[in-house]
Amino acid sequence: MKKSVLFFFLFIPLFTNAQQSNADFFWENISALCGKAFIGEVVEAPADDDFRNHELVMHVLSCDEEVINIPFFVGENRSRTWILTRAGDHIQLKHDHRKEDGTDDELTMYGGTSVNTVSATLQTFPADQETADLIPAAASNIWWIEIVPGEYYTYNLRRIGTDRYFSIRFSFEDETEIPPPAWGWE
Repeated sequence: MKKSVLFFFLFIPLFTNAQQSNADFFWENISALCGKAFIGEVVEAPADDDFRNHELVMHVLSCDEEVINIPFFVGENRSRTWILTRAGDHIQLKHDHRKEDGTDDELTMYGGTSVNTVSATLQTFPADQETADLIPAAASNIWWIEIVPGEYYTYNLRRIGTDRYFSIRFSFEDETEIPPPAWGWE
């Protein structure tokens, strides 16, 4: 009897970890950054993009079991916040865009829900129907976020069927001071 009880208790941690999805691990990896801000750099951007000319800062503002808010600043422009929301074993990415007065931009809350559950470090988000209705040209967008613990976070966009590709990288060695609030988040 004692051997079977000991056997049971030895495997509880393994069983519990086996029950965690890769979305859970991905969520934990981002949550570990909560309260921190990082300076980023453009890895790839279309020729008409001016992100290269500005300081890029992401701030993992708030994290709980359901929602993570990550304001993303381009120079003095504090209009963007990435909102990650748990959707079972998947994660939804939405782009909250605000005007300087805090009101919603005309193009806001677009994004998609992750389709892959096989990676704890990378999640992909194809455009959802709401995005296709709001921004028809973005109907073929695929966003992905990669987070390598202790190293970096990347945010990426590919518009399938075009040459549009955008990637920014935030090294965890480039931690910076907490920026002012994103527009509409005061």
